Amino acid sequence: MAEKKSLFKEFSKGLVTENPVLRLVLGTCPTLAVTTSVESALGMGLAASIVLICSNIVISALRKIIPSKVRIPAYIVIIASFVTIVQMLVKAFLPQIDEQLGVYLPLIVVNCIILGRAEAFAGKNRVLASAVDGVGMGVGFTAALLLMSIVREALGAGSIMGISFPAGFTPMTIFILPPGGFFVFGILMACANKLAESRGKPKAELKGCEGCPMAMSCSIIDEMEDA
Repeated sequence: MAEKKSLFKEFSKGLVTENPVLRLVLGTCPTLAVTTSVESALGMGLAASIVLICSNIVISALRKIIPSKVRIPAYIVIIASFVTIVQMLVKAFLPQIDEQLGVYLPLIVVNCIILGRAEAFAGKNRVLASAVDGVGMGVGFTAALLLMSIVREALGAGSIMGISFPAGFTPMTIFILPPGGFFVFGILMACANKLAESRGKPKAELKGCEGCPMAMSCSIIDEMEDA
């Protein structure tokens, strides 16, 4: 029973209290870029989730074998392998989604969410817990993308998934432009903060590089280069 509660906690944290986009403020570049339509947002969310879950499982399984000094390059190789597989599958079976996502699909390799979970969680925990963590963070990431895309496509294009609104509705194009993306992102962050506060969690804060799960690793790499 205790183990089930622990696994549920690992899964649920990615939904609201530690949502990777709205609470940890990671992966904002693809979030702002692909949320102009629900279709592209869903494609990115599912692709990133598959990579996140698979890489978490493999990294956790190999955590005692990978030497500490080369763990970051090893994580990147593992993540890149799964990204390549996902990209090939998307190109073969969902060419429209591949065209919509463009360069952001291969750039999943350097997505802060995936690399951050590998460093902060999968590299230190068991396979099952890491898999559940990946599912929770993936669902949270996808949910944030969908929420943003629904608002932006509805208000900016006057349609959702190709279904147009009544003729009397006038789309506000700004919502599918970068300023509209930042506005919707800020509103959703405020809502997530309010919900998290009601559960006793602190507000999400933009802390720059020190807020990234990879911050310590980056500083170590910088020190090695300086030496």
